[in-house]
Amino acid sequence: MVILPYDWRGGFIPTSVGDMRDSKHMSGVAVLSIKYQNCNGMHDLLTAVSLTTAEVFLRGANSYGQLGLGHKEDVFLPQQLSDFCQAGCIKSVTGGGGHSAVVTDGGGLFVCGLNKDGQLGLGHTEEVLRFTICKPLLGCPIQQVACGWDFTIMLTEKGQVLSCGSNAFGQLGVPHGPRKCVVPQAIECLREKVVCVAAGLRHALATTATGSVFQWGTGLASSGRRLCPGQNLPLFLTAKEPSRVTGLENSTAVCAVAGSDHSASLTDTGELYVWGRNKHGQLASRAVFLPLPQRIEAHCFQDEKVTAVWSGWTHLVAKTESGKVFTWGRADYGQLGRRLVSPEAQKPVEQDSSLAFQGPQNSVPSPLHCLTGATEVPSSSSLIFRAGQQFIKSVTIITIESSQRRELFSWVGLGRAFYGQSNERR
Repeated sequence: MVILPYDWRGGFIPTSVGDMRDSKHMSGVAVLSIKYQNCNGMHDLLTAVSLTTAEVFLRGANSYGQLGLGHKEDVFLPQQLSDFCQAGCIKSVTGGGGHSAVVTDGGGLFVCGLNKDGQLGLGHTEEVLRFTICKPLLGCPIQQVACGWDFTIMLTEKGQVLSCGSNAFGQLGVPHGPRKCVVPQAIECLREKVVCVAAGLRHALATTATGSVFQWGTGLASSGRRLCPGQNLPLFLTAKEPSRVTGLENSTAVCAVAGSDHSASLTDTGELYVWGRNKHGQLASRAVFLPLPQRIEAHCFQDEKVTAVWSGWTHLVAKTESGKVFTWGRADYGQLGRRLVSPEAQKPVEQDSSLAFQGPQNSVPSPLHCLTGATEVPSSSSLIFRAGQQFIKSVTIITIESSQRRELFSWVGLGRAFYGQSNERR
């Protein structure tokens, strides 16, 4: 196998990365599964899990030390991180606009990177160049972390939600608190046990054990007022403390995800609801803004139940019960893993005739046929920032497993090289 770099111009179609043991940049790792986090900025955190260990590999922008390598130089090739906690104890990795977080199996939280608003929860606002244990949370095991642009939401193993960082838009869920908080604080008014948290640009969500979804932070409200003039927005779009999302009363949510200015919720019956801004067709609707949750019709997923959903900054990825992987939303940097326009004649590519919803190609959930049969989609995300310099980055990574092998697929749009197998595009 030959591992070659390619840029976004060649990265619209899923490309098999194959067995990562063949890459000199990840040599010695017997990869059984991949958990990938392309953060809300321009850096990537990747966990390779083997039979006996879990290792973190990092690359990308590092202006604030968010890669945890002890310096601020950008990293172009995956570099292993192995000096901040015992190998094998890594549970999850995530990141925000310029900060990163790692949760260990024991519930420990390690953080690094940009900290001007206290988003690392360390009690100060200085940048941290290496992953550092969040001491204020010692003795409080963490289950999950969601990083917003300049804030962090923590979920404890007991189901309590904590927050720290910027509160300029009420994204910490503490309406009468200061504009920033440097130590994680409990969101006291969220009294129900929470099982899942998510964070967008300036809003956050929590899914409770009883299947309710709460949202806070006014990030979506400004778009709603501008795009829906004269219309009264629901309370949860303008709330600075957790407010129950109306329109989901007749369903039971199992998780919620957040993009920059949109949200989505998956129910226990396999239905997917979306709301917020629809600038790039990520809500599979012709409306420019959806103030209330709207269900994406089942025929958009070929009448199959959705079993998992992930949100990028401006696109979504869903997996159905048969293992089909659907993508929709922003597509100009290859986020969807499929070409919408023929490079020769600039003509639209024929859409799947089984999908009755007819709209712009990027707003129609469409399956990636080369990934049919996927049994695992650990993570997917797309982040688009520094637009002023057109330094755009969008990465989606999916793992699929068959009886014979496990492969890592990726499609990417970025201003610098990534790694993919040199094989024929499908």
